[in-house]
Amino acid sequence: MKIRAIQLFTAAFLLFATHLYSQTIPKEELVFLTSSWEGERFEDGRPKISDDLVERAKHISVDDAWTVLKNEGYNNQFAGEWKMVNNNVVVGRAVTAMFMPSRPDVEKNIKDRGVNKQGRKGDTNSWPIDVLTTGDVYVADGFGKIEAGTLMGATLANSIFAKSGNGVVFNGSARDLESISELEGFNAFVRDFHPSFLQEMVLMGLNTAIRIGDAIVLPGDLVIGKSEGVLFVPAHLAEQVVFTSEFVGLKDLFGFEMVKAGKYSTGEIDGKWSDKVKKDFLTWLEKNPDKGKMTAEELNKVLEKRTW
Repeated sequence: MKIRAIQLFTAAFLLFATHLYSQTIPKEELVFLTSSWEGERFEDGRPKISDDLVERAKHISVDDAWTVLKNEGYNNQFAGEWKMVNNNVVVGRAVTAMFMPSRPDVEKNIKDRGVNKQGRKGDTNSWPIDVLTTGDVYVADGFGKIEAGTLMGATLANSIFAKSGNGVVFNGSARDLESISELEGFNAFVRDFHPSFLQEMVLMGLNTAIRIGDAIVLPGDLVIGKSEGVLFVPAHLAEQVVFTSEFVGLKDLFGFEMVKAGKYSTGEIDGKWSDKVKKDFLTWLEKNPDKGKMTAEELNKVLEKRTW
């Protein structure tokens, strides 16, 4: 009887785990691919960048953030040439999806497993939406398909925004532009818009590594979408990118005021900072909270890596 109870418990646990963690790659593989991240994770294994860092990322320059990544040897993190619903900034943690051209036998197997073993509902294009949480950005590789490659219409756009409070990045298309544009606070980066319905596409990867244009994207990456394009920041570099980008902008404002007032020379501002300059910078931030925030610890982290 005891053995039977253990067997039933094990079966129930495995069913629960399959439903909870059902991904194209196992959770262990996702943790492996993002092993440089040492912080908190979601239950599905995605790195969980803090809400504070995500909020601060909304105010940094894509150009500055790109430069930080470039200096660290990350050369394949930017994708451009988008059409947008509006000019709203899209910043958050990536939930990734990889779509491929449909093949009847494969699509049947994918759907049967999803519905009968993983408890999924609807067509595969709705499955990534089901796993979204607040602050996520739905990033999908639709292999650039435009006609019949519309991964989202007005109904799905509303569902995405309701679950994530955020927008999307699609290497593909969307439909219902007029209706979607009325969804206040929502934005979409897509290759184009088209009136057709989605056809001949199937979800082959959920929360797996994907390619968006020239960029590689992993689940949990910090997505920064602005008018220049979309930057995908590896989670373990998010703090460095945000702090450094903030510092670049703040340093210039601080430097302009200090040089104009005759307190410091341009050499003292652009060179290695003394303890006095650091102290005056932090005091200046306290007096100008509208310009941004940075703690002494955050400042030191930036200055330790400063080579410019």
